[in-house]
Amino acid sequence: MGWRKGQAYSQDLRDRVLAAVGEPIRAIAARLEVSPSYVSKVRARFRATGKTTPGPQHNQVPARLTPLNDALRERVAERADATIAELRTWAAREHGITVSHPVMWKTLVQLGLTLKKTPASGRAGPRRCRRSPRRLVGPRSAAGCDPAGVS
Repeated sequence: MGWRKGQAYSQDLRDRVLAAVGEPIRAIAARLEVSPSYVSKVRARFRATGKTTPGPQHNQVPARLTPLNDALRERVAERADATIAELRTWAAREHGITVSHPVMWKTLVQLGLTLKKTPASGRAGPRRCRRSPRRLVGPRSAAGCDPAGVS
């Protein structure tokens, strides 16, 4: 049976588990290709509540920075060049919430906030204009590259 994290098994499968009265748990599990614990949990839920439907899932944990979303937007608007480390320090100092680097990064992505980009002068140029060791090749102009990066 196909199962994905965070989703319940189908109602049809639950009904087939409950219809197999008198069979051992491991036999049912092997026949339906599920774990024995799943079979016992479906049976236990039916005995306890009388329901054959899955219970509510409680695995959604709210993000730790959710209360700071508006303040985080304002902070990034004020200081667009702030680093992740600076934002983490600000959150700990001003709001008492300590988070890891990935948590802050993912929160910024979810809010649609971007950080300052690398300036054009710091980027690599075209492949053919790379500097080579001087002992192997002469000056860049001899290699056919425009010093401004435009050929």
